[in-house]
Amino acid sequence: MSKSIQKTKVHFIQQNLLNPTNPISMIVVGCGGTGSHFLHAIARADLALTAMDHPGFSVTVFDPDKVELPNMGRSEFNRNYVEVNKAVALVSHINRSYGTNWKAVPHAYEPLKGSRLSEDKLANLIVSCVDTVSTRFSIAKMLSGIKGSYQFHRDRPAYWLDFGNSKYTGQAILSTTGTVAQPKSKKFIPVGNLPSVTEEFGELLKSSEKADPSPSCSMLQSLNEQSLYINSALANYGASLLQQLLEKGYTPYRGFFMNLENFRTEPIPV
Repeated sequence: MSKSIQKTKVHFIQQNLLNPTNPISMIVVGCGGTGSHFLHAIARADLALTAMDHPGFSVTVFDPDKVELPNMGRSEFNRNYVEVNKAVALVSHINRSYGTNWKAVPHAYEPLKGSRLSEDKLANLIVSCVDTVSTRFSIAKMLSGIKGSYQFHRDRPAYWLDFGNSKYTGQAILSTTGTVAQPKSKKFIPVGNLPSVTEEFGELLKSSEKADPSPSCSMLQSLNEQSLYINSALANYGASLLQQLLEKGYTPYRGFFMNLENFRTEPIPV
């Protein structure tokens, strides 16, 4: 008797992002601990992709906050950046270092003005590196509102990558905006819809929101709340997830859970 072959579930990338003629637009919301490391990681991914004749990324970064001394250590900032807006400081540095032309917006990311969608805040990839539950639900509301519209908009969001972490643990969740059309495959089981962090863990997010969201007033307090390397580890893994999706055109994973205390990482299968 012949053995049945177990097929792997995979997600194939949205067709217009497979071989794009223009840079893939990306919005990064928040460039503190994880966001600052992610920007450097995705700048390296951009460098690698353009070396393979890929147009790379066109990135816009939103953050309303200024760099403070407690940001040293866990984030990609030094003393020269103190009192400078985080987005402006990082994007200026990356543009000089990598020859990119990314944009910094020194304001909060607010894609919805009342009930209207701000088209200038759309991108093919939305990446959130935030520590507030309300921002995640705001992004989720925006993305749910465009599922049936903006079909031919060049910056229509296709994917949302969300990062979150506590002191030693964290996760990255990749989701789709609606259902992405999948090709037929004899080798894999194509999956067109990847659930968002708010769809899958919405109640957990609400229950775990901190009662005191005030910022850390010292580097020691900051490190007591989050370990020194959790943010950079998450950022590099998350950037790798995106880069591999773009390189291979598909992925069997939609994210991962990480625990630096016991040095374990668990992928989340499609």
